[in-house]
Amino acid sequence: MSEKQSATALVAATAERLRDDFIKVSDEIWGHAELRFVEHQSAAAQISVLEKYGFTIRRQVAGIDTAFIAEKGDEGPVIAFLGEFDALSAMSQEAGASEQKPIKPGATGHGCGHNLLGAGSMLAAATLTDVARETGHPVRVRYYGCPGEEGGSGKAFMARDGLFDDVDVAFTWHPAPITGARSNENLAVIGVYYKFSGRSAHASHSAHLGRSAVDAMGLMHVGANFLREHVGPNVRMHYAITNGGGSSPNVVQAAAETLFYVRATDLADVLEVAERLHDVARGAALMTGTSVEITVERGSSNLIPNPVMESVLHNKLLELGPIPFDESDHAYAAALQKTFPPNAVDACLELYHFSEDAVHNRVDRDAPLHTGIRRYEGAPHFRAGSTDVGDVSWVTPTAQCWTATWALGTPGHSWQVVAQGKTPAAHKAMVHAAKTLAAGAAELLMNPAQMEAAKAEWHRRLGGKPYVSPIPEGVQPQPPHEVA
Repeated sequence: MSEKQSATALVAATAERLRDDFIKVSDEIWGHAELRFVEHQSAAAQISVLEKYGFTIRRQVAGIDTAFIAEKGDEGPVIAFLGEFDALSAMSQEAGASEQKPIKPGATGHGCGHNLLGAGSMLAAATLTDVARETGHPVRVRYYGCPGEEGGSGKAFMARDGLFDDVDVAFTWHPAPITGARSNENLAVIGVYYKFSGRSAHASHSAHLGRSAVDAMGLMHVGANFLREHVGPNVRMHYAITNGGGSSPNVVQAAAETLFYVRATDLADVLEVAERLHDVARGAALMTGTSVEITVERGSSNLIPNPVMESVLHNKLLELGPIPFDESDHAYAAALQKTFPPNAVDACLELYHFSEDAVHNRVDRDAPLHTGIRRYEGAPHFRAGSTDVGDVSWVTPTAQCWTATWALGTPGHSWQVVAQGKTPAAHKAMVHAAKTLAAGAAELLMNPAQMEAAKAEWHRRLGGKPYVSPIPEGVQPQPPHEVA
């Protein structure tokens, strides 16, 4: 057994020894299912476990009640693990059910698996501290409790406040229907509210005295749609009406609000297009005699991939071998697959960029759970979503992996995700993710040249560009409107 394999075996054994506390906290947080920036019980549950394992806690960092940093170790490089714990609205679902069965209709649920994500990263952090102590490698291990990923850009607020500035490398993962090192580029995003204010009046006999905020909002939407022709092909714009003005057509509506997301492959393009969109809103207000208040709500930078670190994670997945699913795990996954759309598995494989050669990628298309490892090609592929992990990746070298916590073909942000959040299969995959992250971190810790190579790759990809926060100074995180 080589030194690398020996270290990986030690990581795996340590994670197995520690796993129970972290499975328990994952299940507890699944039950809390709290929305962005109000995850008080979930953050407290994570902190309680981390304190048990000797971590020192810094609470309410970046001015966010539910954000915290846990650290253990006094010297050596700073290795960070990123965790989350926020849920989604209208995702209530019974655990372990194979049909849609809300616990409470309209209530929250963990439709993206962040209960597992946070607990897995915590287990990785605890595992690395034990392994580093046993092998005599000084290290400062940090776990970042990052709230508000879902529509809140929590890590971007933390990055804006410099909380990752002294980190040498960072690791995280995400629950998924497949297992593999995550290597992708994505879109930067900014979220902006446009609140129009006018003057109400009777819409028939005194309409000339009114100034319609709804008209202004409508004109802004028209202008934004014309703007689409004159932005780059990498730009996306989409919106939701958050205040339609009211339900009385015989009133000139004095208030209206719309929320826009602007996305692009580079943050600089996002900010440039957003300024043009601001002018569209101002023009709409000018045309209607109304006023507009422009408020940036959130923003996330595009990911900076790091093939050096990603290849380390891929090799650790190969060393660890497949997730030990059993027949009952596959049976439940198969029952859930019957609830998926007909093309769900093919769409899943396309989303995660599996090639036509399924055997080469170690995927059995007939297996309910992915028991292989996605091929690592060494070059990032593009995904059209956004994540606040991007902001961390601009500040320090960052790598991620996926593990198969869900049946192959599971749609994201679905009741099926919630149903699988406490299954034995999900627990096994979460522990596997923790082993992968801790083993990858241990390799960089024990091989300083490898860590320096990761930093050199990061500098090369940045090309000298500094991190510019997409969130202006003074903007504070906001909980969802329904809990504000």
